[in-house]
Amino acid sequence: MYQPPHFIEERLEVQHQLIRAHPFGLLISVGADGPEANGIPFLLDATYARHGRLLAHVARANGQWRELHGQRVLAVFQGPQAYISPSLYETKRETGKVVPTWNYAMVQVKGTALVHEDADWLRAQVTALTASHENTRTTPWAVSDAPESYIRSQLKGIVGIEIPIESIAGKWKMSQNRPESDRIGVAEGVGEAQMSALVREYGKL
Repeated sequence: MYQPPHFIEERLEVQHQLIRAHPFGLLISVGADGPEANGIPFLLDATYARHGRLLAHVARANGQWRELHGQRVLAVFQGPQAYISPSLYETKRETGKVVPTWNYAMVQVKGTALVHEDADWLRAQVTALTASHENTRTTPWAVSDAPESYIRSQLKGIVGIEIPIESIAGKWKMSQNRPESDRIGVAEGVGEAQMSALVREYGKL
């Protein structure tokens, strides 16, 4: 990932938080016909080794998993993003020497994928993934709510993926390279509360 110095976010806890907040990542690998990518929900296990690991599953009919085991793969997680108009910059009024850009937060993870077909592993992964998204509901649904025979049949239709994180990179492009007056203009005019807050945080406003 192209990383100008002022956009680098190295704090692991911040990178992990983006993954938790935006767990639907893009899994990229190389197959017989070249690059292959699928969007899938990931579960982050931050307790594993230095950087953590990603756990996921795909449909058995999804051929990407067949060439994953032992392959170094890339997972991409996209956080808040927004178009930035030159009209938001004070510099536009001062010199006119401005162009549009895009602000965004992104985390990219690399690791060697492991494929799991064991039913117990798959049940644990699906149970944990479900719990992570149901725990804020008043009456959370659990895997155990469904008939056992149905769950067993469903598990036969998926394949598990584990990616111990070997490297992780974060990029928070939040107008840090602009003059303070331009950063203020973006924070006040971008029109999206989350992006505005991030511009203020990273722009030290």
